Amino acid sequence: MRSSRRIPRLPTSLQRRSMHPCNTGCMDLEVSPALTIPASELSWRFSRSSGPGGQHVNTSDSRVELSWNVADSAAVSDEQRTMLVSRLGRRLIAGVITVTASERRSQLRNREIALVKLAEIVIEGLAPEAAHRRPTKPTRGSKRRHLVTKQQRSATKRQRQRPAAE
Repeated sequence: MRSSRRIPRLPTSLQRRSMHPCNTGCMDLEVSPALTIPASELSWRFSRSSGPGGQHVNTSDSRVELSWNVADSAAVSDEQRTMLVSRLGRRLIAGVITVTASERRSQLRNREIALVKLAEIVIEGLAPEAAHRRPTKPTRGSKRRHLVTKQQRSATKRQRQRPAAE
């Protein structure tokens, strides 16, 4: 049975490079043009994955855990660190964010997916807050239209009632 979950597309910075295992595990993660996480700050763990793969799944470590210590990172400024820690607080454990990927049979593909997931989380954490909506009062015309609609609905329901026995 296929999963309905869509695999995220790779950022262009990852698509252009050769996908040799060392390049995926040893390269810097370009989150945005202004922010690049050096490979030395990323830590990888591999374990056996459940799911499809037959006998192969019992012998290969295809599940990937990618961890990044936000609190001790030199790649982000103090303002960015504060923003990430406050916005991703529930996802952080002792200042470390961990992403897992076991969607594919290949460890290499799972590494790519983990990098994409981490980049998306960091982008989401550093995104500027949306402008607050200033509440406004409904216009006179919208109030009138609302009341007319309510009266029409009430009349429709009144017509459905059983006539009174007289």
